[in-house]
Amino acid sequence: MAAQITSPVTVPGAESTDSVPGPAPSRARRLARALLPGPALGANGAAMYRRWWLPWLWTAPAIGCAVVFGVFPFLNTVLLSFTDAKPLGGAAGFVGLDNYTRMLDDSDFWLATRNSVLYALIVVPLMVLLPLMLAVLVEKNLPGIGFFRSAFYTPVLASSVVVGLSWQWLLADDGLVNTWLEKAHLIRDAIPFLSDPWLILLSAMGLTLWKGLGWYMVFYLAALGNVPKELHEAAAMDGAGAVRRFWHITMPGVRQAMMLVGTLTGIGSLRVFTEIYMLGSSTGGPGGADRTLPFYIRDVGLDPITGNAGYGSAVSVALFLLTLGLTLLAQRLTKEDEA
Repeated sequence: MAAQITSPVTVPGAESTDSVPGPAPSRARRLARALLPGPALGANGAAMYRRWWLPWLWTAPAIGCAVVFGVFPFLNTVLLSFTDAKPLGGAAGFVGLDNYTRMLDDSDFWLATRNSVLYALIVVPLMVLLPLMLAVLVEKNLPGIGFFRSAFYTPVLASSVVVGLSWQWLLADDGLVNTWLEKAHLIRDAIPFLSDPWLILLSAMGLTLWKGLGWYMVFYLAALGNVPKELHEAAAMDGAGAVRRFWHITMPGVRQAMMLVGTLTGIGSLRVFTEIYMLGSSTGGPGGADRTLPFYIRDVGLDPITGNAGYGSAVSVALFLLTLGLTLLAQRLTKEDEA
């Protein structure tokens, strides 16, 4: 009986192991295949026409904007901090560390730093807790709750200048607050909200809190949606009251959102300017007693007559380092909480 001879079966798309490889492509050909559009070797589908530089092409506009409006101004500010540049331009001489030495001996700089840090220390804890409690109140689906959510969010939509002017009218010596308190016989003389240095600072903090409550309330509403309702129901069945459920269930469930709100609020508090300008006038309170670091940078670095852009840049670098330290501290606390 003759031996049956079978031919090998060739699977479509599979390469033969007995095939002899062709000559290796030249360096110029490999470079052209990597750069020019066209089918790529060893790829299937859309990957045949994908090149390594395509993702960079799509992100080039965003990267360009970040470099032009972020990286370059930052590097330019660092370079200016070592010069005696003027706000309106002109020749700038290299002064080394003189601006930083002057800054360390400047009592006005330390006063502005104290105001900025104090602003953050008071505003950040309140801004972390108050929007959370507000979100817990408006989270329930009750009749008309949409109106209250919109009302709480309305200050976020208003301009900071418009809000500042409204608070000027409310807190003036003959404003609505003092007029109402006098008619209610609660005070005899008007409270100097806009002339006392400490009251100006506290009033500016109140303005920041009032305008930011609705914004961060939205953050917490999104975070509260991820907290399991079963935990609250089980705790209520075990006899836990609303306060205990808020402390042991709600707060741990939104801890990441709290860290985010604290970081954003801390950065914003160190950069506050409009509130002080609107309530304390262009001088930053009596004798500049309520000036924050951004306010002080404007005074010493941008004044067209007496300003020193080099010294203002040095103060800007100090503000950046202070903000960076706060951000790194928040990240450290977040990592420890996750661990």
